[in-house]
Amino acid sequence: MVSACAYSGAYPTGYGLYMKNTEGQPEELFDGLQASGFTHFQQSGTGAIRKYYNYVRVTPMVQQLDVLGQAWPLHDETAEAGYYAATLDTGIRCEVTVGAKVAVHRYAFPEHRSARIVVDLSCGGLAIDLGRTVPLRAHVESLGNGRAQGTVVVEGVPLSVYIRVDSPGWRQMLWHDRRLIEGGTRLDFDRIRQTTLRPFGMLYMGPTTAGQSVEIQIGFSLRGCEQARENLYRECGDGAPAFDVVRAQTKSRWRDHVGRVEVEGGSPARRQVFATALYHSLIKPCFADDESPFWPSSGPFVFDICTMWDIYKTQLPLLMAICPDRAVDLLESLIRVCEEEGNFPIGYRMARGADRFFRQASALVHTALADVHALGLGDLDWTWALVHMYDDLRRMYGEDFYEHGVVHPISHTLDLAYACHCTSGVARSLNDVQLADDLDARSRLWSNAFDPDTGLLLDSSFYEGGKWNYSFRLLHDMAARIAMVGGNEAFVSTLDAFFGYGAPRVVQPGKQPDPAEMAAGYLLNRFEGLNNEPDMEAPWSYHYAARPDRTAEIVHAALTWQFGTGRGGLPGNDDSGGLSSWYVWASLGLFPVAGQNLFLVNAPAFSHATLHLGDRDFVIETRGHRETSISSDGLDEHPPPQYVQSARLNGKPLDAAHLRASDVHAGGRLLLELGPHPSEWGRKILPPSVSDPLGKGART
Repeated sequence: MVSACAYSGAYPTGYGLYMKNTEGQPEELFDGLQASGFTHFQQSGTGAIRKYYNYVRVTPMVQQLDVLGQAWPLHDETAEAGYYAATLDTGIRCEVTVGAKVAVHRYAFPEHRSARIVVDLSCGGLAIDLGRTVPLRAHVESLGNGRAQGTVVVEGVPLSVYIRVDSPGWRQMLWHDRRLIEGGTRLDFDRIRQTTLRPFGMLYMGPTTAGQSVEIQIGFSLRGCEQARENLYRECGDGAPAFDVVRAQTKSRWRDHVGRVEVEGGSPARRQVFATALYHSLIKPCFADDESPFWPSSGPFVFDICTMWDIYKTQLPLLMAICPDRAVDLLESLIRVCEEEGNFPIGYRMARGADRFFRQASALVHTALADVHALGLGDLDWTWALVHMYDDLRRMYGEDFYEHGVVHPISHTLDLAYACHCTSGVARSLNDVQLADDLDARSRLWSNAFDPDTGLLLDSSFYEGGKWNYSFRLLHDMAARIAMVGGNEAFVSTLDAFFGYGAPRVVQPGKQPDPAEMAAGYLLNRFEGLNNEPDMEAPWSYHYAARPDRTAEIVHAALTWQFGTGRGGLPGNDDSGGLSSWYVWASLGLFPVAGQNLFLVNAPAFSHATLHLGDRDFVIETRGHRETSISSDGLDEHPPPQYVQSARLNGKPLDAAHLRASDVHAGGRLLLELGPHPSEWGRKILPPSVSDPLGKGART
């Protein structure tokens, strides 16, 4: 539930240097890395969502309270899963770790007669235009003996804290507007507006010897101070220093989760990028079990899905494979959201109000539900789930889709048709044949979104992309979609144009690019790299046109050149792990076709890999694998790709370039023979489509 991070106020999470930027290279907000304290609750690599939480700022100081908010340069940073440390320019060594619902800070001060730890409950958001979060209501109470508690209502959600500091001889005081309140025990703010907001919180102050450490423990809850206190005592015990214990427990949990996928081979840089990608894939969404502030029942609650558009294609299938219990919990939480609030959300944050991400897409939860149902995971009440799946198809853009068979933005037509297909499968399994037949008919309306003369989507508005980006998504009837454009050869020709085969390289824009330069770039209608969701599936569309060799070339280039070690090692926003999950799957030689119980198969980046799926393992072995470096190894030339020559699944020949997801989840062994040249493998049997379930359609 909890994250903690050094806070500068910069984009994209509150840590770092940058201003918000959507075109060209990002502009720097500061000259160097700095922090004004350490905040809690951050998004993980998401785009410009304006607010990124960053609540409850804790600042160690040896200055007067007047300078609170000043930032100091960071030195000697150390970061690992569940732990961060740095030294401020003031000489204070800062460490922070988190548990499930707690954060523990440890600060080693220089010798000083009046060191301070300041807790700011009014902080939130980013230090960019329109990035600030203003609390609506709040209270904070000093309980004495190093204890304090409070609640701040941020964007309509009550965030409660229970604070514990064990430092005998230190004073404990409330403060408001950077002024101490001597003898005060409680502050209440019933109505806060931007014009009336003045910072407020708790302060601990006392003398320190050189190197003396002070620990501050914070329990969090969305259900009040008493539950925050219970969360703190559950994880941190009765009052002894808890930093090392909490850090060790969190490290152990991360080791367990990251260890559920193992790879062999590859250069040190490639292995580092893979491990980092797997870690990033598992940061979000985070779970706040039994913490819903909106309904009283217990159970899983997920408050920071930002957004389904980012994660449903790649990250949720990864959770289903290696963390199936959490994948089911996520969907149970979303069903409860639909029941309580009226619709399946595209994004769900620690905020109250309408889903502000609805323009991204429609009915994406249906895709994940269809996969979980096909895989037989968990024990969801599927009759209950089907009711909400069906009702949700008529909400927002769905009403126009039901009435007219097409809706703009045109990509929502594809979303809704696909959701009808996914829901139909669940309905048919529950013997609701009439509903399944009706949904099957509506699922065929995807064709209304395309211009048959061009084979591309109709002109429309598009979210963070254009019609070329969105035209190559993996539909449930790719055979009919390819036939629409004139067959495999014509489809491959269009795809080749999108990926720039035979075309000159595109010059990348720099800082503050000229609008004319950007407009000219967009008119190229070219693949922009994996920097946004619509492009994640496009390289795999070649599989449906009998050209898995093209997929191999593009995926290999992306793995080689678009990802690296160090800062700037991603080609775009990680988007809650959606991009990193793509990297994990692509490195394994697999790609999940969300909602279809299907994986596409490609040449992997490692010679051997194992997915630990509960008590079963799925092993991917290769013969003839050639190790290749990546850009972080200092490449000067493009290493050539490898191509699958033949495949065997559990000892039997596999002539198709796809697998059922249920075959992967059942465990087994996939053996891939690799070579330096394209082969005929995967060209005779194509991935299934609604109109061609056996994959035997035209292969011209």
